[in-house]
Amino acid sequence: MSKPEKTSLREAAVRTLAMPADTNSAGDIFGGWLMSQMDIAGEITARQRAQRRVVTIAVDGMVFHEPVYVGDVVSCFTEITKIGTSSISILITATAMRGQSGEHVTVTEGTFVYVALDENGRPCPVPNSG
Repeated sequence: MSKPEKTSLREAAVRTLAMPADTNSAGDIFGGWLMSQMDIAGEITARQRAQRRVVTIAVDGMVFHEPVYVGDVVSCFTEITKIGTSSISILITATAMRGQSGEHVTVTEGTFVYVALDENGRPCPVPNSG
C-alpha cells in the first residue's frame, strides 16, 4: 500500500456575492449557503486533481469564525492536504471582503473529503500527480 500523497498548493476556487435571498432569520448569511459555496470550491479542486467525477463523502472540523453579511464578497480558497487511494482531503477557507469597508476576514474553514468515481459510480484510484 502506498503512502498518502500530501500537497500544500492553495488556490482561489470560488468567488461570489452574498445576496439578501441567502440570509437566515437573523439577517446574516445562512451557514448552509456558505457551506455549499465551500463544497463547490472543493469539488472543483478535487475534480481537477482526480481528472474525473468526485463526490463529497465527509466534512470534518467545520468552524464558523465570523458572520457573512449581505453585500460581502465571499471567496473560497482550497488546499489539498491529503491524497489517499481514492480520496482527496481539502482544507477550504472562506473569506469575506466586507461590502462597505473592503476589509478581508476569514469567516469559515473546514476539511472536506471527496472520493473519485469511475464510470459506474464506484470508488476508483486517484491518479499519481506525475
